[in-house]
Amino acid sequence: MNKYRPAEIGMALEDVDTPALLLDLDAFEFNIQLMAGFAKKFGINHRPHAKTHKSPVVAQKQIAAGAVGQCCQKVAEAEILVAGGVSDVLVSNQIVGRRKLDRLAGLARNANISVCVDDKDNINQINAAAKRFNAKIDVLVEIDIGAGRCGVVPGKAAVELAQIIAKNSNLTFGGLQAYQGRAQHIRGFGERKIAIEKAGKLVQETIYLLSEAGLECRLVTGAGTGTFQFEADSGIWNELQAGSYCFMDADYGLNLNETGEFIDTFRNSLFIWSTIMSHPTKDRAVIDAGHKATSIESGLPLVADLKDVKYVSASDEHGSLVLGRDAINVNIGQKIRLIPGHCDPTVNLHDWYIGIRNGIVESVWPVEARGAAF
Repeated sequence: MNKYRPAEIGMALEDVDTPALLLDLDAFEFNIQLMAGFAKKFGINHRPHAKTHKSPVVAQKQIAAGAVGQCCQKVAEAEILVAGGVSDVLVSNQIVGRRKLDRLAGLARNANISVCVDDKDNINQINAAAKRFNAKIDVLVEIDIGAGRCGVVPGKAAVELAQIIAKNSNLTFGGLQAYQGRAQHIRGFGERKIAIEKAGKLVQETIYLLSEAGLECRLVTGAGTGTFQFEADSGIWNELQAGSYCFMDADYGLNLNETGEFIDTFRNSLFIWSTIMSHPTKDRAVIDAGHKATSIESGLPLVADLKDVKYVSASDEHGSLVLGRDAINVNIGQKIRLIPGHCDPTVNLHDWYIGIRNGIVESVWPVEARGAAF
């Protein structure tokens, strides 16, 4: 981790160096409490996805608000979360290879660890690692309910894997991982709802077949920021994995609500703080936030505070702005906020969260799981 910090506690926002990852603490806390209240209303667990924030500090704030734990994608992320005091972690991914499985099993000696599978040989390998460490691991069968990524076909194939899990001495069948990733950014409200209804039928079929085989499906976990209300309302899922809700980004902001308007349930709390470093023409300016400061694979960032100013292209160290006719007070040295296109990979580009409240730096938190891809 870079030892250089772009800000210190007590510093004015204007003095924070750029580019930096800003966290509007009021908006961030509003989002956490809003999701916690939603989960409580529906009597459903919330296990936020740590691949979004990569921070035990954020995780602990979510847990303090009522989250049951965290999920993540990598063993390294799980290790960092457990070291940061998180005692219940689901690795919502397939973990393959003896070294990684030994690390996972070792971690299960110190926390409640769950993992997902979609292959019978992998189940046996997980059990072998658990035996080596005298550990117990909950294993969930991942079913493909429309994402077209990992997961077995719902139904009989999932039951067969669950039966293998149940027969292994150091494993427990924990339930189903059922995440419809492709539905998260379907823009239309009705179309998103239909996608989850179709997914729910596949989950229900699998639960029924598990019951017929004498296997209890204790947990059906999944859902994301784009669809969580549909999974909760279905009565099928009993755990949500929404992660981006705490920050939001420009891409999620394009989803529509039931009335056809852009969703504004959660507030943008995550920003890239940037400096205008060049103003070569009347209608063009350049800032110091490019590919190394913001992810653009899901779309370019939005300029948060300037009227008629648009971020139009990025290079390694530069972001180009087009200034419309109504753009005013755009000057070299001026600092501006950007709303990232995709929060998860943007966070992974930074070492520190700079927490801002009332224009003052209140906190500086490390992005501890940055680059934890192994």
